[in-house]
Amino acid sequence: MNERKWAAWSAALFLLGACNSDLDEAVKGLDTTAALAINDTSFARHIQVLASDSFEGRKPFTAGEEKTIDYLSAQFKALGLQPGNGSSYVQDVPMVEIHSKPAGPLVFTGKTGSLSLNYLDDYVAATRRVKEQVSIANSPVVFAGYGIVAPEYNWNDYAGLDVKGKTVLVMVNDPGFVDSSLFKGRRMTYYGRWTYKFEEAARQGASGIIIIHDTKPASYGWTVVRSSWSKSKLYLQTADDNMSRAVVEGWITTESAAKLFQLAGVSPDLLKQAGQKGFKPVDLGVTTSLVVNNELKKSTSHNVLALLPGTDRKDEVVIYSAHWDHFGKGEAINGDSIYNGAVDNASGTAALLEIATAFSKAAKKPSRSVLFLSVTSEEQGLLGSEYYTMHPVFPVTKTVADINMDVLQPFGRMQDIGVVGYGQSELDKYAVDMAGIQGRMVHGEPDPSGGWYFRSDHFNFAKVGIPALYIENGIISTTHEGGWGRAQGENYNKHIYHSPKDEYNPSWDFSGMVEDARLLFNVGYKLSNESSFPKWKEGSEFKAIRDKQQVGGN
Repeated sequence: MNERKWAAWSAALFLLGACNSDLDEAVKGLDTTAALAINDTSFARHIQVLASDSFEGRKPFTAGEEKTIDYLSAQFKALGLQPGNGSSYVQDVPMVEIHSKPAGPLVFTGKTGSLSLNYLDDYVAATRRVKEQVSIANSPVVFAGYGIVAPEYNWNDYAGLDVKGKTVLVMVNDPGFVDSSLFKGRRMTYYGRWTYKFEEAARQGASGIIIIHDTKPASYGWTVVRSSWSKSKLYLQTADDNMSRAVVEGWITTESAAKLFQLAGVSPDLLKQAGQKGFKPVDLGVTTSLVVNNELKKSTSHNVLALLPGTDRKDEVVIYSAHWDHFGKGEAINGDSIYNGAVDNASGTAALLEIATAFSKAAKKPSRSVLFLSVTSEEQGLLGSEYYTMHPVFPVTKTVADINMDVLQPFGRMQDIGVVGYGQSELDKYAVDMAGIQGRMVHGEPDPSGGWYFRSDHFNFAKVGIPALYIENGIISTTHEGGWGRAQGENYNKHIYHSPKDEYNPSWDFSGMVEDARLLFNVGYKLSNESSFPKWKEGSEFKAIRDKQQVGGN
């Protein structure tokens, strides 16, 4: 970001922060002494344990999971919190582990020749179908633009297209990424997420679905795709063993897509044309074949739940969530094969324990119940939170809000804090008020095109109508000038995120984590002592769901 843009961005943040003139009212009813129980010493201790090599990267179904859930359960019990699932601190989450490995290259065959792509370097592929082997043979390939069916935006990339038995090739993100007049502009909608594209292809009956990777619209490089897909993947168990999903799901690199277009004899301008209204899918005149072998294991992972019962509105609940899992052991990078996940998400899990500690020390116990929920398999597709929202301990209509913590950064104190999906719900006001008490400013995510609102566990709560708050690290350091804070975040996303480099470092500055966790404690403490329910704002795609539930007088 150049200095002129940086100055404008900073000024906008200060103006947003200055709008909060109700600090005296915001402070009322808070327990500032309890908030001080959140401190850097215990934060560091929890992260050091959870991100240690002995926890093996905390992958579900491993010894690392057993150590993690035992540690969390013991910590909650020591705080005097009750089991959150009846008499148990855990909730069983039945899943299936599938280790997919293609039998060879991904081959495309056209009239003028063929193209052979190498696994991991050029493509990744897997299946959700619970079978020892799946295959597609001579499946016609159709370029279906962004692979989106969105009636509210008058957009249908599958209009008039029968893809049964075919493989669809689609782009990542949505048309708003290149044309701000479409969809929500640079703010990615759920239609832009890769998970949606796989879901839609299955609904359309496609045999295969391949996404073209592109770093900017995806918001991460090919190495992230490669490392994620080189390992086994977990899915929730279903009655049909996922036979309703496409046979093969995968990605190819941008360079491989260019070679495929050349083989097909079509212009790469198709990528630009796909972002224009009226785009029609293109049969590439090539076929593809692939065999995928699978190692299968059905087992049960676990969410960890602890409860602080409310005093007089105990049937209503405020939920704090954070995922405990990471990727376990995988492809070695510079000799290190343990994906420790110190920031992602031992930091959020530690914050969950810290906030639970603060609540346990509050002089006035909350009127509403507070549930501390550490979920499994976020890294595998938000599976633990999806399972909880489908099998909630507290009814959805009695759940006030979800406050989610994922990736708290060790960069020290910041003058600002980000609210991912800012503008979605009335929870924004709670964040602004509590940030104002700390003398900080609130803003939306700097890069909404990354679709961050759909990439952590709060999203599953939003999908069932529960207002959800998810913060991210600020970008204006209190001790460093200019764009230092933003640069730290960019470095993490580019070089550390989802890699073995995400390790605990005793030289970390925990002051920012502590301040963020105290802010979230204040938000939840305020909510837990109120009688009203926060609402979704007009224009939110989740408002209609909550309105139908008639929660809190909606």
